[in-house]
Parts: sequence; C-alpha cells; structure tokens
Amino acid sequence: MLEFWRRHRDGAPEYLARHYWWAYLDPAGVWFFDHYPVINLILFGQYRNILDEVMRRYAATDGARTLQLTCAYGSLTPALARAANTRELHLLDVAAIQLRAAQRKISSAGKPVRYARINAEALAYAGDSFDTVIVFFLLHELPGEARQRMLQETVRVLKPGGHLLIAEYGANCGLHVLHRFAPLRRMLEKLEPFLGDFWHSDLHAQLAACARDNGKTLRHNGETALFGGFYRVAEYRV
Repeated sequence: MLEFWRRHRDGAPEYLARHYWWAYLDPAGVWFFDHYPVINLILFGQYRNILDEVMRRYAATDGARTLQLTCAYGSLTPALARAANTRELHLLDVAAIQLRAAQRKISSAGKPVRYARINAEALAYAGDSFDTVIVFFLLHELPGEARQRMLQETVRVLKPGGHLLIAEYGANCGLHVLHRFAPLRRMLEKLEPFLGDFWHSDLHAQLAACARDNGKTLRHNGETALFGGFYRVAEYRV
C-alpha cells in the first residue's frame, strides 16, 4: 500500500495520500463512494438531514460568490450550483480526480462554476473574496496543524458580513451512544485517523482565534445538532 499511495499521490498532501488514497484518489474508490446509499450508510442514515440543513441555512445567506472548500461526495455541489441565491460558485480540491468527478455531476447546473486545483491550507484568493464559504465534512480529515491553516485561510477569504457554514461531527462529550460504544468508536478512529483529535477540539474557540489573527470578528450564528448531536451544522458570520 505504501508504494501505491506514493505512485498515486499526484501532488496531494502526504496525509491525504497515505490515509485516504482508497477513498479520494483511487478511481474505483471515487466511483464507489459517490453513491447515495453508500454515503448515507457511512453517515448512519443522516446524509439527507445534514444536506437539507446546510441548504436551509445557505438559502438565508447572500450566496452571491460562494466557495465550497473541497469536493464532497453526494449532491451538495449540484444543490449549491442550482440554488437561487448562488450567482457564482467556486469549487476547489487538491485532487484532480475529485474535480473531474464533480464537473461531471454539475455540467448541467446552468450557473457559473469555477474549478481550481488548490490546497485548502493555502488559498490562492485575495482576502475578503467570498460572501459564503461552505465546509462539508472536511475538518475531521485534517491533521491538527493542517486544520489550523485551513481555518485561518477560510476566515481570511470571507468578506465582512459573510457566512461560514460547517457540516461536521459533533464534539465527543461522551454522551452519545456511538461515543460510548468502544468497538464502533475505535473502528471510526481507525478509518479516520484524525477524528479523535477533532472530536476533542474546541471549534468555536479555534475559529475565534483565527478571526482575531485576521483582524476580524467571527460571530457564532448557532448550530443544529443532528442524530442526537453526533453531527452538527454550524453557522458563523464575520
């Protein structure tokens, strides 16, 4: 497997190529995981609920210039491209295979969609560039330092008055049955090697610090707990 990810790294960060090649870089994996039954199973039957909550909150924003930080399996990108309040959608990913897969899904969206192969840790956009930034189940897949850089960049490119929407795992407070069920928890942390660190991080505090570093204030506009708090959709405003 070590030689496989070295051959197929294709400019991807080491942690992505080493730990997630099977899901995001391998053509068979890209085909397999981009099916609703598979995504819904991975998310314990909550995919539609999570997506609907993201789009409900997005509909209330000025989505004029929207950035989706990395591709996402499923129908999020087509939904954003077709949303009434989207005038310009920017979609980036560090993996070319992911951008090609997304492009096939939204070729008939009828809205301007701009694709860029960029690492989310170093966004090639000027500050205050976007009205809305959406991050869909990305944070838990990043090592701590990479997550910090990505959040810094996210806040930097948000315009004053702009919105940040994050769909992610909820914090692990040891209350949910899936947190307490050790075999399942260990399996998830084996498949998602950075999930344990994310589970115990303070996302609100981290984002507030990133905002201060960028000379901004980020207000937590509330969040929706889903599946008993195992997942969440959080909203912030600059």
